[in-house]
Amino acid sequence: MIKKNLENLMRSLPKENPFGEPITLVGATKTQSVDVINQAISAGLNDIGENKPQEFRDKFPFVLPCRYHFFGRLQKNKVKYLIGKAFLIQSVDSVELAEEISRLSLAKNITTEILLEVNLGEAQKGGIPLGDVLNTYKTVKLLPSVKICGLMAILPDTKDEKTLSDKCRQMRELYDIIKKDDASFRYLSMGMSGDYLTAIKCGSNMIRIGSKIFGERHYS
Repeated sequence: MIKKNLENLMRSLPKENPFGEPITLVGATKTQSVDVINQAISAGLNDIGENKPQEFRDKFPFVLPCRYHFFGRLQKNKVKYLIGKAFLIQSVDSVELAEEISRLSLAKNITTEILLEVNLGEAQKGGIPLGDVLNTYKTVKLLPSVKICGLMAILPDTKDEKTLSDKCRQMRELYDIIKKDDASFRYLSMGMSGDYLTAIKCGSNMIRIGSKIFGERHYS
């Protein structure tokens, strides 16, 4: 089933966004077993991502070689589970969190690549308020052993195409402002199973897909 789901998804996926950038597909593996994740990797999925740091820690030793992302809420005391293992930490939502990533990365003599998570006006979600992103970027960019590679956002849960498109375009405009002067900027991560086509159409180049690959999540 997973192989078929992945093939169907890839057929529906544009190869590039309107800016000529290739699309990176990240499989969102929250609650999925290592066996299921490895089936997807064996079927050709190169990037996977976890939402919970403990799940990341527990699954990491048993997952087949891949680019392992993290994109859930992250507390400073859980950063240690990710350093030296995560290909990309997508959910950096404060200077303080970036400082802890920097501190632990420096201690291991490595550079950790991150995305800044942007909050698009929803109080119940994490992320840096849109108006604070540029100042946060300037501060975090000065930290050692951390490289900012782009932005991430969780789009509003709505079927209103105009609302989704407007939010996506806001993100793309902000991304382009920073990218113009920063060669490290290469990822705009937005779009999930219900809105990824809209996100790509408006400039996303990285999408995080769970149910369209793995089916509905099984909570226990």
